[in-house]
Amino acid sequence: MHRSSPVDGFSLAYTDTGRPTSGDHNRTAILLHGWPGDSTDYRRVIPLLRHSFRIIAPDLRGFGESDRHLLNPDIHYSPTAQARSIAGLIDELGLQHPVIAGYDVGSRIAQTLAREHPTCVGGLALSPPLPGSGARVLDEQIVPELWYMYFHRSPLSVALLDGQRDKIHTYLRYFWQHLSGPEFTVDGAEFESLIDGYARPGAFEAATNLYRVGNGYIASATTEQAPHPMDRITVPTHVLWQELDPLFPRAWSDRLGEFFADITVHHVDGVGHFTPLEAPADFASIVDAVYRAGIRRNTHVHRAFGESGATIGRHPVT
Repeated sequence: MHRSSPVDGFSLAYTDTGRPTSGDHNRTAILLHGWPGDSTDYRRVIPLLRHSFRIIAPDLRGFGESDRHLLNPDIHYSPTAQARSIAGLIDELGLQHPVIAGYDVGSRIAQTLAREHPTCVGGLALSPPLPGSGARVLDEQIVPELWYMYFHRSPLSVALLDGQRDKIHTYLRYFWQHLSGPEFTVDGAEFESLIDGYARPGAFEAATNLYRVGNGYIASATTEQAPHPMDRITVPTHVLWQELDPLFPRAWSDRLGEFFADITVHHVDGVGHFTPLEAPADFASIVDAVYRAGIRRNTHVHRAFGESGATIGRHPVT
């Protein structure tokens, strides 16, 4: 794996694979993983994109081979902090408006990147979580599924699990089995390698620091406010919304237009939470769709406002 220059003292490990064999050689996708995973969450997506995209797959702060300093989560592990690291990587590699793809925590970070570093982003390819759930996170069928978010905020989670491989194995296997669809089988060698990473002393604590940020996911969702229409995320956004994820019902897609100016939702049946592994072809297809939507928008902007696009304050999408 490659390593980035540090941002806030955190260096990211990342893979850099694939090269477009024809067409736009700046065509790039950055793939942001979820919890409990790492950059290998995209091992089934990358082969489908490697001939049409340059693919950057980082381990986020606190995950995999990236730095996992045990520092104040509010400062160093928030979506804003994680997005700073991705923006720094984009700048370091000289990437021009890549497609940013993400699911689970990677989706939150991708959205934060689009809001706070908009010139870095050519488009978004996402699976939940997404905004618009609001107080529905308190629905009686949802609340029992969110227990682990409270647990991770307690020092007890670290005391019981951190550095103890057998317990980490049991704990993470529960999530991979419970949140996935019926056709998904937890990989043998790949899963054991993931456990090895999470079982290192301090690794579980670092990888769960994102749950200790602020007031937590539930409080943030219930106080969520839709932005002013001028403040919606404007880059082309395609969402792959799975059928069988117990955390994020499809009905929660009804308010996405309040948060995104250019949003397309695709439903994928029979799969659960881990879309890059459960539906890799569908996930790869939305990455490509976002890129193509960006090209169409860029062409429209150029025709309407001249080559720079500066009249409307947008950077050309490539």
